[in-house]
Amino acid sequence: MKPLSIVHTESSLGWGGQEIRILAESQGLARRGHAVTVLCAPQARILAEAVHWGVPAVALPIAAKRPAGLRALVDWLKANRCDVLSTHSSTDSWLAAFATRMGRAVPIVRTRHISAPVPRNPASRWLYERGAARIVTTGEALKRELVERNGFTAERIESVPTGIDAGRFRPGDRAAQRAALGLPGEATLLGIVATLRSWKGHEYLIKAMPLLPKKLHLVIVGDGPMREVLQNMAEELDDRVRVRVRMVGDQRDVLPWLQALDLFALPSYANEGVPQALVQAMLCGLPCVTTLVGSIGELARDEITALVVPPRDRDALAAAISRLAGDPALRSELGTAARRHCVENFSYERMLDRMEAIYHEVAMAAHS
Repeated sequence: MKPLSIVHTESSLGWGGQEIRILAESQGLARRGHAVTVLCAPQARILAEAVHWGVPAVALPIAAKRPAGLRALVDWLKANRCDVLSTHSSTDSWLAAFATRMGRAVPIVRTRHISAPVPRNPASRWLYERGAARIVTTGEALKRELVERNGFTAERIESVPTGIDAGRFRPGDRAAQRAALGLPGEATLLGIVATLRSWKGHEYLIKAMPLLPKKLHLVIVGDGPMREVLQNMAEELDDRVRVRVRMVGDQRDVLPWLQALDLFALPSYANEGVPQALVQAMLCGLPCVTTLVGSIGELARDEITALVVPPRDRDALAAAISRLAGDPALRSELGTAARRHCVENFSYERMLDRMEAIYHEVAMAAHS
């Protein structure tokens, strides 16, 4: 395969699995010899983070659907080589679709990361069916939604879940990690690693705490718009429960925190593809409690690789966590099966192979 010039656009200002996927994919394909660049807004978190991944990033005013952003994108594409444009959020996808028709014609791969419904209207149909040469979803359930609900052409859509390095994310020395992080050595540690957004379900974990064994502590890793709300919820707990909840903020490397845990929970109720944090936790051999929102079902097979509970159900969540806390054999069984499943189906190299092939196919078709 000849080296390509792959350009990602991202209008989001936030930070989470979507932005990390862009940088991880970019880094991997750059190592394979491709020229990869990320175009993003000046105030976007991904612009600051890209340097840590060794990924070139360029600031353009693309955070909103405005003429200035469209002109900037048209001018940049005219001045720089680009074999394929990979778009990720609604705003940058629209800007890219118009920019490639006003200036240099570049094929677009539109990646859909979340399970929120795409509007069923002529504009969205044009964007997905005509504006983009190929659509990528981060899970099979997301692809089915686009085909069955929106009526988009199945042959133009590929499901490519985010892959994680199983050589790095693996079980570690739990006691050593707890000592290094200042976590209680004798407690049963339940954790969640996720941006603090409403639909991740943190509030249900906090509400479940009074129902959980007294030896169980909750560790919340991440930051985001719900931080103050969640802190206030934790503060309202009974004193004896509140001391068992720790909010440790954003962590550049989540691996030590995962390796310190006994259990992991992700009680999401909306907008999920295949969550990276859940794959990471499973690769670390952690028994998990989660829901079947979005494409989580591709990871979580109830009683086989995880325990599955209904979304927004505090009592069911507490019951599943309590069950795992009291059953070491079940924890070991689920953790082992979860790691095996993720190694076989959600590898980093497999993601790179599939995205590389898609970019080549789209670029070759555009030049034929």
